Amino acid sequence: MSPPLDAAVIGGGPAGLMAAERLAAGGLQVEVFDAMPSVGRKFLLAGIGGMNITHSEPFDDFVPRYRERAAELRPLLEAFGPAALRDWIHGIGIETFVGTSGRVFPREMKAAPLLRAWLARLRTAGVRFHPRHRWLGWNADGGLRFLTPGGEHSVNAGTTVLALGGASWPRLGSDAAWVPLLQEKGVEIAPLRAANCGFEIAWSEFFRARFAGVPVKPVTLSFRDVNGEHCVRHGEFVVTAHGIEGSLVYAVSAPLRDALERDGQVRITLDLAPGRSETALRNALAAPRKGRSLSEHLRRRAGIHGVKAALLREAQPELPADAGELAQLIKSLPLLITAARPVKEAISTAGGISFTAIDGNMMLKDLPGVFVAGEMLDWEAPTGGYLLTACFATGYAAGEGALRWRRMTPEA
Repeated sequence: MSPPLDAAVIGGGPAGLMAAERLAAGGLQVEVFDAMPSVGRKFLLAGIGGMNITHSEPFDDFVPRYRERAAELRPLLEAFGPAALRDWIHGIGIETFVGTSGRVFPREMKAAPLLRAWLARLRTAGVRFHPRHRWLGWNADGGLRFLTPGGEHSVNAGTTVLALGGASWPRLGSDAAWVPLLQEKGVEIAPLRAANCGFEIAWSEFFRARFAGVPVKPVTLSFRDVNGEHCVRHGEFVVTAHGIEGSLVYAVSAPLRDALERDGQVRITLDLAPGRSETALRNALAAPRKGRSLSEHLRRRAGIHGVKAALLREAQPELPADAGELAQLIKSLPLLITAARPVKEAISTAGGISFTAIDGNMMLKDLPGVFVAGEMLDWEAPTGGYLLTACFATGYAAGEGALRWRRMTPEA
């Protein structure tokens, strides 16, 4: 039997690679295993439209973005948060800048240069990579089982870090196949749910065929959350064949999903003219039409045309002739959300390994020597750099925690 590895990291996303870096810096020989042909595939996909790495807002505003898990993540973010992450990126030769929204991006706006530089540094530190190694759990002797192109084999490791992601984008490796493997070991796992996802609306065939893929901006979206509070967000979204998605929708996806799970459906309202008061709209629409069609009148007097005009008719095919009623519809257009889109389509997932199942070193209490990081843990965050920051922070914490445990457990 071959000698046990110093440290095995299973999962080559940001959390796993950060854990590998910390372990290697602590003097361990690190082996990274990933089911895909190459590491960082979801990381690269996230960077296609512009690599939003973190956010520049004040730390005390940043932490509450993690909602119910803010308390658990705060110490991890204090150890390796937005500022430390930017310094780390600069340390591997990638400059960053702050956009007008406060989001932080690499200077080239792409993930590939950052990943290439990072992998080069990891290899220089002695980290070895094993692609096409799908983790199958443990064998009877506690060895890590892997399925490879050459068949199944197992390895023993003194320390193991699991960073296998959630359940979104399974074609890139995050398929949640680890859930039953850990449940068999008694690890408490909250059900995985879609986060930063789209939602379903029963559009008419005409509207779906004509407007799927069309952005709607600017608008204000509002609804009542599970606590009865009025959730209001301003921005833009995209019409899809199934409903709605996009930045505005992702920003409210967590409370909207929770309301759906409780009530089965949620009525949202859209303000299609957020820059104008209902009174101003009513006065504008009350002006004589002078032979113009209602569509032209809406365009000229209220700036409502294209997809916004179609949304009005989707909600109420026979538009009211009364200017006050029409203004009210524009300012409070009702739409019925019937479901969240499947988790495999979501940007990220909620749920995962409970924080009560791990100790202060990020180690599973029921599995000594096994540490966890990233989206495997039960937390969620909106887009805007928060997702990646927490993946890096939990990976950093898992690596540092594993090193502390090794120092306290010399025989490991």
